[in-house]
Amino acid sequence: MKTLLWTFLATLFVTLVFAQEATNISSSVSQSGANPAFPLWSGEAPGALGAAEKDIPTLTPFFPAGDTANGAAMVICPGGGYAHLAPHEGQDYAKWLSSHGVTCFVLKYRLGLDGYRYPVEFQDGERAIRLVRARASEWKLDPNRIGIIGSSAGGHLASMVMTHFDAGNSNATDVIERVSSRPDVAILCYPVISMGKFAHQGSKNNLLGANPPTALVEETSSELRVTKDSPPCFIWSTDEDKTVSIENSLEFAAALRKASVPFELHVYQRGGHGQGLGGHEYNPSKWLPWVTECTRWLKEQGFVK
Repeated sequence: MKTLLWTFLATLFVTLVFAQEATNISSSVSQSGANPAFPLWSGEAPGALGAAEKDIPTLTPFFPAGDTANGAAMVICPGGGYAHLAPHEGQDYAKWLSSHGVTCFVLKYRLGLDGYRYPVEFQDGERAIRLVRARASEWKLDPNRIGIIGSSAGGHLASMVMTHFDAGNSNATDVIERVSSRPDVAILCYPVISMGKFAHQGSKNNLLGANPPTALVEETSSELRVTKDSPPCFIWSTDEDKTVSIENSLEFAAALRKASVPFELHVYQRGGHGQGLGGHEYNPSKWLPWVTECTRWLKEQGFVK
């Protein structure tokens, strides 16, 4: 009886915390654009090395203007080699997608440069999907239209989330942990995928440390983790990318095909690494062709009207 009582009280407390967080967020939300960031966990994040800003993973919401929201959502994972987070692969993507009615959440995940190693980064990524899904009704979102997009190392994080997901723990005290971490679609931009032969060494070192065991390399090589249940995926890269080998995208696409997972792969001849929408400034006149192609693909997936 005491166990049941404590479980009830814990669940009630968490629910009240969520309600208060939702009130705080709602009170500070502007009509559109970026809003104040909020933490992924109400208390200390699992594996935290301290309590500084770098130790607290957050989501920054971007809400579509006025009544243009269509109920779809996207968690955005900026790149940066697990050493930093590139703004043009975070807030700029959010501006683009929110202009099409998609509610966006830019993820600030913990980094190898700050002493964090796998699985901490992955835990932040899957927690982001769970949190948005668990609170979908508060933001008037469809819990079956929650996607993830990532670039470079952020693409690796997104690929891990789309291949390592689970259905949630129905017995968890934390209500967020009860829901699925599976994204409904994934978009990978010039992604790091493998931690093996074609790995980006900087990302690998920051995520796994020096000389990781073979089992860990295989666990974090997303091309080896694809299953028939992995979500539909849009991938793009360039032949001129000298930072992250194009074989990362090609091998992941091959794995998706082998598992009969719907995907779309675009390989462009020109362009180096880290281009984002088309540069480090938000300028629609300079957007690359992938933006138009991805918008069309999102319409086909029911994420954009």
